[in-house]
Amino acid sequence: MSSGTPGVAARDDDEQLLHKLGYAQVLYREMGGFSNFAISFTIISILAGCLTSYYIGFQYGGPVAITWGWLLVGFFVTLVALGMAEVASAMPTAGALYYWASKLGSPAWGWFTGWFNLIGQIGVTAAIDYGAAIFWTSLMSLWFPSVDTGKHTVFLTFTAIMAAHLLLNLNGVRLLALINSISAWWHMLGVLVIVFACLIVPTHHQSAHFVFAHTINNSGFAGSNFSSLTFWFVFGLGLLMAQYTYTGYDASAHMSEETRRASRTAAWGVVMSVVMSVIFGFILLVAVTFAVPDEKGTIGAGGYAVTYIWQHGLSTRWAEALLLIACVAQFFCGLASVTAASRMMFAFSRDGAVPGGRTIFRKVSKTHRVPVNAVIGIAALSWLLMLPTYWNNTVGYLVGTSIAVIGLYIAYATPIYLRWRAGDSFQAGAWSLGSNYKWINPLAFAWVVLIVILFMMPITPTGIPWHSGFDWNVVNYAPLTVAAVLVLAGGWWLVSARKWFKGPVSEGSEEELARIEAGFDASGAAPAAQI
Repeated sequence: MSSGTPGVAARDDDEQLLHKLGYAQVLYREMGGFSNFAISFTIISILAGCLTSYYIGFQYGGPVAITWGWLLVGFFVTLVALGMAEVASAMPTAGALYYWASKLGSPAWGWFTGWFNLIGQIGVTAAIDYGAAIFWTSLMSLWFPSVDTGKHTVFLTFTAIMAAHLLLNLNGVRLLALINSISAWWHMLGVLVIVFACLIVPTHHQSAHFVFAHTINNSGFAGSNFSSLTFWFVFGLGLLMAQYTYTGYDASAHMSEETRRASRTAAWGVVMSVVMSVIFGFILLVAVTFAVPDEKGTIGAGGYAVTYIWQHGLSTRWAEALLLIACVAQFFCGLASVTAASRMMFAFSRDGAVPGGRTIFRKVSKTHRVPVNAVIGIAALSWLLMLPTYWNNTVGYLVGTSIAVIGLYIAYATPIYLRWRAGDSFQAGAWSLGSNYKWINPLAFAWVVLIVILFMMPITPTGIPWHSGFDWNVVNYAPLTVAAVLVLAGGWWLVSARKWFKGPVSEGSEEELARIEAGFDASGAAPAAQI
């Protein structure tokens, strides 16, 4: 079918490409290029990740790990995003990573990629909302001094935030696209307000040497500057702050089936969300670090380090205002994460990889054309993952962040490696790296291997089992979570899944796909205007 209307022609092209990939158009294509960029930019959320985990960089490396570490990680993550974007352009589908791995490798590659991606999505959603709960609790304690900031209050706040995200995600993608567009502007303008306040309001600022050259090692390992090999290890641990923040930009790919001109705009969404985060995040972190009132107090504040900096470096009133900006941004971030994760779960279920998937999690609401059960599943599983924080918030939060970073980046790296292995036989989409993939993909893959190994290392001497002062509260749970995924997904694959999971499964011929689509658009009405 052809039409002289650009929007209709674009929609037809998108649907034809989706049909070629084997799927019917059952989700609304409501999102424009900016909305697609906005959802990944929102999930990365420089007002969420790098503020809630600021204390990690400050204690493991100090200001150098925060400022230069941000740029170092940002460079390599941009390479990862470029490698992912090229494949997203060729295969713009909600399954994204696992679909790509299946097509470029085999069903086994797709199976393990999908499960690491799904577990990572659940982990990052849980960690985002729990981090937001810490900030919201901190803000409420400033507004109402009687509010307790203990683990029970934080968990109840986390539960309320997750419930709100569940309810909002049961609405149509048009509302979610609008919220994400607002969120993108909120993040950019919010950063500018916070930077202005941190640079103008305090009567005392740290020196440029402190911000760009000062080192701190509060890990328990020996070494306090770059002349010590041990300190380089500690500096590497501090990179978790940046690496954790730079997660979730695969959302642009997962929203491909709801994005117009997806072969190009989804690829740009993946890349530009990272590039813009590198720029705005660096400006934000430099400004916050200049405003540090004192080193000892900031270290002692732990997870509330940013609140301490704003309250003691500026004032309580300013802390309330800046926390409100960050809290709203973090709410947007968690909302977008539930959206993206539910699309991945829907697509993975569509191909039968999730228990009950073919009958439960692939269900799409005919009213809003949203995968309702996948939304409920993501919200429930993310909430359950943080349930241990009700008793031990330190251990529980470490579980969420470790699952998020390790799980997601293993899933990110797999199709990048497979595309590199495919060489010039790879059929590019509307957006291509050309011959640059030959150096971008191996560097991106090597970086992921490095950080996966690094973030599975002990974070303090007392976290080493054979250490005399061994303490479960500081154990790095990343190796256990990675092993658990490998054992569960690998065991299921060997025992059963390898016999029936064949990777992405076509939903039928053109006529059958048309019948499926007719069930969601019986009126024949055209989709609403692009957002």
